[in-house]
Amino acid sequence: MKERKSRPVNLDLKTIRFPITAIASILHRISGVITFVSIAILLWLLSLSLSSPDGFQSAAAILDTFFVKLVLWGILTALAYHIVGGIRHLIQDLGYFEELESGAKSAQVSFVIAGVLAVLAGVLVW
Repeated sequence: MKERKSRPVNLDLKTIRFPITAIASILHRISGVITFVSIAILLWLLSLSLSSPDGFQSAAAILDTFFVKLVLWGILTALAYHIVGGIRHLIQDLGYFEELESGAKSAQVSFVIAGVLAVLAGVLVW
């Protein structure tokens, strides 16, 4: 039987500092889940809008509320971040920005690009 090595275990989540590359990766996964779930919402709205002229008016009325615009902006922001993060991962698969320093810089650049796209999505929604 192997002897267990005693090593420090940090269970205080407030003191854990993730590197920016880990944050970018985690956010990419979260944005993928949000994008996947939002497909159902968007398909329902599309179906409603194409069902009849009254259905189109209902969908337009739903999209005219502040809360739904906020959700739509969140969906577009998640989609934009997921696309930017996906392109970043594809570029890394080609062998670029794989080192720690350049990977951190590419994560920062992807955050900036996603931020700009989030602002543009906000302008589009409102």
